[in-house]
Amino acid sequence: MADPIVIPEFITATLGFSVFLLGARLTHNVAFLRNFNIPEPVTGGLIAAIVFTLVSLALGEAFQFELEGRDYFLVLFFAGIGLNARLSDLVAGGRLLAILLLLTFVAIVVQNGIGIASALLFDFPLQSGVLFGSAALIGGHGTAIAWSPNVAAATGFDGAPELGVAMATMGLIAAALVGGPIARYLVDRHKLKSTADEHDDVVGMSYEDEVTEDSDISHESLMRVLLMLHLAILLGYLVHEALEGAGLLLPLFVPCLIVGIVLGNLHSRFFPKGVQVARTPTLAVLSEFALGTFLAISLMTLDLLTLGGLGVAILGTIALQTVVTLALVILLLFPLLGWNYDAAVLASGFAGFSLGATPTAIANMTAVTKHYGPAPIAFVVLPLVSAFFVDIANAVVIQAIMNF
Repeated sequence: MADPIVIPEFITATLGFSVFLLGARLTHNVAFLRNFNIPEPVTGGLIAAIVFTLVSLALGEAFQFELEGRDYFLVLFFAGIGLNARLSDLVAGGRLLAILLLLTFVAIVVQNGIGIASALLFDFPLQSGVLFGSAALIGGHGTAIAWSPNVAAATGFDGAPELGVAMATMGLIAAALVGGPIARYLVDRHKLKSTADEHDDVVGMSYEDEVTEDSDISHESLMRVLLMLHLAILLGYLVHEALEGAGLLLPLFVPCLIVGIVLGNLHSRFFPKGVQVARTPTLAVLSEFALGTFLAISLMTLDLLTLGGLGVAILGTIALQTVVTLALVILLLFPLLGWNYDAAVLASGFAGFSLGATPTAIANMTAVTKHYGPAPIAFVVLPLVSAFFVDIANAVVIQAIMNF
């Protein structure tokens, strides 16, 4: 096979901006996308992924995107989430956090139960069920790739890596498409409204808003916010290195989120009347820019060709996993979280990360809050669950199945 066509990092980022703007334009012009809260980068990203796949097939050569710079946008976003968080929010969200932790474990067990059933139904080794389940869905591409060699070694199934990546890809697509409609259904059916102050919004503005001279966004405010975000990332990186040296492996965005929380609360505590950075229009716009770029690049670079050859098994399993996830968030998660607006937003986010990944969950919630109003506690609680708890719980359950 010919060597892939390498797309340099700078061009990858430039394409990401273009893809996001394509999605934004379509969202502004297509009422269906707005009404069902489909994130802009999801629309543009999936269209771009299809185009790149078709061009790749036509040329007979694959594309290889350099993605090193993509993760900068992710840590920038989560540092912003941290700056916006208040300790009072975390205290108030303690009950939500506990319930989400429990439901996450339930989702892991259920996903693997479905995965094992699918593996047996389609004549795959039993242990490969984790790749039909939580290793690829709640775990995402990284976990699927990490566990695939173990599955291959235990079962002799050489197609384990392709299966894991294909399931993770389909899960990411499903997660990006169902989160918004779930929230729309819950909000409209129960006539829910945001109770947060309009200035508490974590990301972006509503679809009708535009940046104007009255938006309080200037070159000084941009520089001030970027300085704070970069301080959070620098300190977060040092914390990440220290934790890694101690044997605790966490995604880089987690310590950046925590440092952001600390910096944001210290700033508001010691400079209550000074120039604010948190919960400002500037931080909201920068946060949405960072998340949108990350997700646009992630989706446009999906290798849809990995879905070939596993069609019926993949599509059948992801359809069942999606239906079960919808039932879980609507019939169990939403009532347990209080039947309120925050619960509806968290339902869209939970569907996003249980089928896809944390950035997808945040993008789902962003689209919902842009439409219906702020839910700041959701943006603090869900990343803590999906970052701290998921990998540990997932590893325990997957290892138990591998040892069966």
